[in-house]
Amino acid sequence: MIEMLFITLIGLCVGSFLNVAILRIPKNESINLPASHCPCCLHPLQWYHNIPLLSWLLLKGKCAFCHSPISIQYPLIELCTALIYCMVYFRHPEFIQALLIGSVFALLLALSIIDLRYKAVPDALSLPALLIAFCSGSPLESLQNGLLFMGAFTLLRFVVSFLTQKEAMGEADIIIAGIMGAILGVKLGMAAIYIAALITLIAFMVVRKKGYALPFIPFLALGLLITWLFNEPISNFLGQIYE
Repeated sequence: MIEMLFITLIGLCVGSFLNVAILRIPKNESINLPASHCPCCLHPLQWYHNIPLLSWLLLKGKCAFCHSPISIQYPLIELCTALIYCMVYFRHPEFIQALLIGSVFALLLALSIIDLRYKAVPDALSLPALLIAFCSGSPLESLQNGLLFMGAFTLLRFVVSFLTQKEAMGEADIIIAGIMGAILGVKLGMAAIYIAALITLIAFMVVRKKGYALPFIPFLALGLLITWLFNEPISNFLGQIYE
């Protein structure tokens, strides 16, 4: 119980950092300088204005100086990140592994928000997520599976690009594929890609907006999360198919 509370608090703090990363990295701004400040009045914030989730609630969602509204994104990202770490620990109650895998999912959350908003996937977040994924589970096996998936996606990218005469996938998709392979292994990794593609198809049918390029990273991340959380029933289902 103490470990779950501790890892949840870590998630809140990581979520606070992700808010900064989501807003600044796509604009090529430093995540360190300038220090935290109100985007409206530019007044520097005190440390007690930066307490994850709690500060937003106490300030009633408004700046302490100019009283302009503070985006709901801040507490939502912090809360979602805390829930991710808590959920991962509940599913895999080994602290270090839960911390590693929770960090991967937290970074994927930030990448998904950035991809949805800016149609960009910064290496400053995707590469650390890949390196952490390589350290999850058995490092050698994770590295092998991750590189296998990255190689397969790279080959697929070249083939599809050649056939369609246009860029089929980005380098970010290859990195996320490596994360999926590293965390899930080959069979479950393939299942996660299938689930991601299925969710993408449903979303595409719902949106149906002409000229809108549907980002794929959020769906890959969601497919990975679903498969990791329900790996046992999915593994059993795959086992029945192979039999």
